Amino acid sequence: MAGGSREPGRTVTSRVLAILGAFDAEHPLLSLSDLARRSGLALSTVHRLAAELEEGHALSRAPDGRLRIGLRLWELGQLAPSRLQDVAHPWLQDLFAGTGENVHLAVRDGLEVLYVDKVYGRRAVPIVSRVGSRLPMHPTGVGKALLAFEPDWFVEAYLRRSLERPTSHTITEPGRLARELATVRAQGYALTYEEMTLGSCSAAAPVLVDGRPVAALGIVLASRRARELPRLVDPLLHAAAGIAKAVGNPM
Repeated sequence: MAGGSREPGRTVTSRVLAILGAFDAEHPLLSLSDLARRSGLALSTVHRLAAELEEGHALSRAPDGRLRIGLRLWELGQLAPSRLQDVAHPWLQDLFAGTGENVHLAVRDGLEVLYVDKVYGRRAVPIVSRVGSRLPMHPTGVGKALLAFEPDWFVEAYLRRSLERPTSHTITEPGRLARELATVRAQGYALTYEEMTLGSCSAAAPVLVDGRPVAALGIVLASRRARELPRLVDPLLHAAAGIAKAVGNPM
């Protein structure tokens, strides 16, 4: 039993990581039972390790008694490399200032997009993306912008999987999606219309460094204003190119 664990194959480190990994943007507060279920660990193990993590301020208690990520992890997170966010954020701010619309930045994480930055205002249309959240690639503008510039083998593998269908407008037919990705590559940006969320549409552009998509920049509008998307493409492409140049030319 690894590390003296009573759970075969699980070291103490892997069990702690499983507990911390149970939290995400959709599950910021978890009870001990929730933690056990989402981590795949025994309740007694979760009870013991969660108490130690809470003592070390890696976890903390909400007023209702559920657990959440603690300030110590937040402090450590600030030490992680964040060059992309650092160089991209001013561009996101400029794009928001010029359009007044929600702007976000995402990277590919496996078969999903991970949102790493966002600038928004009170009057902009509400959107489901949040910093730290993950969504499927094919229904989102940023996801399509990233997927279109991935190697052929990756795109082919992605199209062979069962594709989620968040709305009735989501494109899930492999052939149709492949044709749309080819269009995205040709024009340099992606457009979506109510594919992830009813009531919203988006435009997104890849951040390409040496031809590789390191991130994607997106802007979201209410569907009733879909005809305005084309006028946002030029400032979107300009911002994406600015981020790419900054990322590709470190000081």
